[in-house]
Amino acid sequence: MFENLSDKLDNIFKTLKGHGKLSSKNIEDGLRQVRLAFLEADVHYKVAKTFISEIKEKALGSEVLSSLTPGQQIIKIVNESLTNLLGQKHHEICLEKSSVVSSIMLVGLQGSGKTTTAGKLALFLRKQGRKPLLVPADVYRPAAIEQLKQLGKQIGVPVFNSDPDMDPVEICKKALLYAVDMSCNTILCDTAGRLHVENELMDELSKIKKSVSPSDILLVADAMTGQDAVNIAGAFNECLDIGGVVLTKMDGDARGGAALSINAVTGKPIKFIGVGEKLNDFEAFYPERMASRILGMGDVLTFIEKAQSVVDEDRAIELEKKLKKNQFTLEDFKDQMVRIRKMGSITDIIKMIPGLGKSKQLKNLNVDEKEFVRIEAIINSMTPKERRNHSIINGSRRKRIACGSGTKIQDVNKLLKNYAQVMKMLKKVNKGGLKALGRNMLPF
Repeated sequence: MFENLSDKLDNIFKTLKGHGKLSSKNIEDGLRQVRLAFLEADVHYKVAKTFISEIKEKALGSEVLSSLTPGQQIIKIVNESLTNLLGQKHHEICLEKSSVVSSIMLVGLQGSGKTTTAGKLALFLRKQGRKPLLVPADVYRPAAIEQLKQLGKQIGVPVFNSDPDMDPVEICKKALLYAVDMSCNTILCDTAGRLHVENELMDELSKIKKSVSPSDILLVADAMTGQDAVNIAGAFNECLDIGGVVLTKMDGDARGGAALSINAVTGKPIKFIGVGEKLNDFEAFYPERMASRILGMGDVLTFIEKAQSVVDEDRAIELEKKLKKNQFTLEDFKDQMVRIRKMGSITDIIKMIPGLGKSKQLKNLNVDEKEFVRIEAIINSMTPKERRNHSIINGSRRKRIACGSGTKIQDVNKLLKNYAQVMKMLKKVNKGGLKALGRNMLPF
């Protein structure tokens, strides 16, 4: 989403660094370009103006102008200001600490992704040790209730059995009692949306708020709508006093103005972001990490968290032993590939690693995720014996494997060739490097 803005800021900083010693004119010219880049990214003009004024005041200080690395000093100032603009710090979702059931209201316009976000949030909370209950309170949109039931079934989270003839307020009230019977400590109310903000909608939401006394109200806003998302947040906040925002479709190609403006305009933090269509594509929002991503500095902490979520310590130790003994099989190869895919898009993972995101060789890298599906299909079409010992895979076996996986013999040959190269590489790795390789489950 922030790719264009990142590229422009990178070029501006390179120009500033190229001047060596900076003057007031150099800085003002650079900040003028930064302001233009922000406006082109659909950042609210008042937000952009205030942002540039704050940076200018700090950048024109004697500490920067007399510094041996003024360009780096300005990047540091921009990074700090960008973090403040995005909300300064991470804000947790508000939940009751006692045995009282916490109720969370998800509100927003139609099409913003509330129902899918309800499923994503339920999965996120369950991983945190909570016991969520999904509550379908949208009785107006066709199939909204059924959609939430299917999501609940998919992630193994119970769903309150409502129907279109029920009153939304009564649904939420009864769901609170049902949660106690089901030993659930968090209910997620998926409320109805409209095509635009209207009094009837707000009145219904106000009644639900009064009936369930939610511990948090999250506005689900589509990041693709730009500054409209900011205006929508303002309207909902005025009526409901929302606790925070969930920005969906952050993996899209929008310019990012909503994410950069929403906190400054409404005073409400972004708590979560949706970064893909899968139910796992959901992240807590950290301003400092997002600022680092925008400035091309990577996001090591998020990378580590994603890695830890898919790493099994016992499996990692077992893999380390196999690597040391050069017993890394095609089955292990597939297992590690599946784990890495669970971390998300390979392209996005690369951008989280400092230095790689700006690499010219990797900048325009377009990883074909379908290739991983083909590799998995090929390995699945092999017999257990073939996976353990690839050297027995002769011409006839390759033909059978290709037919079984719906691929070509050339695809099978390519996989076996790459695997053989990996095995040769592993033989050359020293023990220290091998240990790190095993612990970090990166076999290629």
